[in-house]
Amino acid sequence: MTPDRSDIKTGIVGLGNIGQYHAERLLELEVPLIGGMDVSPEARERFEGRYGVDVYDNYEALYEEADAVIITTPNKFHEQYAVAALEADLHVLLEKPLAHTLASAERIAAAAAGSAGVSMVGFNNRFANTVQIVKNRIDRGELGTVTHVEANYVRRRGIPGRGSWFTRRSIAGGGALIDLGVHAIDLSMYLLEHPPVAEVTGVSRGEFGSRDEYAYLDMWGTGSGSNEFDVDDSASAFVRCLSNRSISLEVAWATNRPENHEFVVRGTDAAARFDLLENELTFHAASSTGPDHLEDTSITTRQNDTHTDEQVAFFDAIATGDDRENSVDEALVVQRIVDAIYRSSDQERTVSLSN
Repeated sequence: MTPDRSDIKTGIVGLGNIGQYHAERLLELEVPLIGGMDVSPEARERFEGRYGVDVYDNYEALYEEADAVIITTPNKFHEQYAVAALEADLHVLLEKPLAHTLASAERIAAAAAGSAGVSMVGFNNRFANTVQIVKNRIDRGELGTVTHVEANYVRRRGIPGRGSWFTRRSIAGGGALIDLGVHAIDLSMYLLEHPPVAEVTGVSRGEFGSRDEYAYLDMWGTGSGSNEFDVDDSASAFVRCLSNRSISLEVAWATNRPENHEFVVRGTDAAARFDLLENELTFHAASSTGPDHLEDTSITTRQNDTHTDEQVAFFDAIATGDDRENSVDEALVVQRIVDAIYRSSDQERTVSLSN
């Protein structure tokens, strides 16, 4: 029986593109959208005209009316809006990453721990059908013990508009690593079943966005150029967890190589290889039943809307009181790994995260 979502009054904080994207899915799921909040008059006017709901220039008025909020602001402002909502015991779906700094992320996690509301961080790639097939097989033991994930989220050229908040450290907290890398790290930890992290070594680089002669074919929000770019556009890292589990990470907004969104999940009995953006999944195994042989099994499934399925999980958790999808503590671990990669790069050494 489908849980009833029809009486969960929901508002959106941050009415830009991703806020509108979430609004469309609320309408599809018949969750009542009761309003939106943004500091920009233009964003409020656009949202009000499109959805016919009340809009506000402060969160207090919206929170008085809402049962749940979806927060899609730039990273720096996550804490302000999330902590206020959690302290009011509202349910919160917060777009990734948890925050722009580790200290801010820790304050959000503390507020979530003390709140009666369901809280969830928007790692939508967990809900991809290919990922769920892999996870189901891991849970059934078909891969044996999963020991390593090779995680790639590499664009050849794909820097968000230079001069937008994405490319300013003071607002975003970082570049490709905190934008794309958090997805790759979260997905890897999810498939490894969240082992404790021992140490991290990594290098983050800003090699392309700071160039006046940056060459590209298309760019979202062209922006104002290299003078408004002070973040990384690529990162390479190795994460060592306890029990010899590990993650190798390659992320980039820009690099001189073909794009790559491949994840390889290696287990003692089998491995899974999938493309995060394309609907491709293959399992690899070997067998000595009969003549020794290698097995490569291709899986075909439908492409699903991961943001819709993410919202379904969030609202179903609210309706049923089942908060197993609460991912704030897991998101805090991701933030600690990101912070450690930046520190490792700055200090040119391995960073320990063991207690």
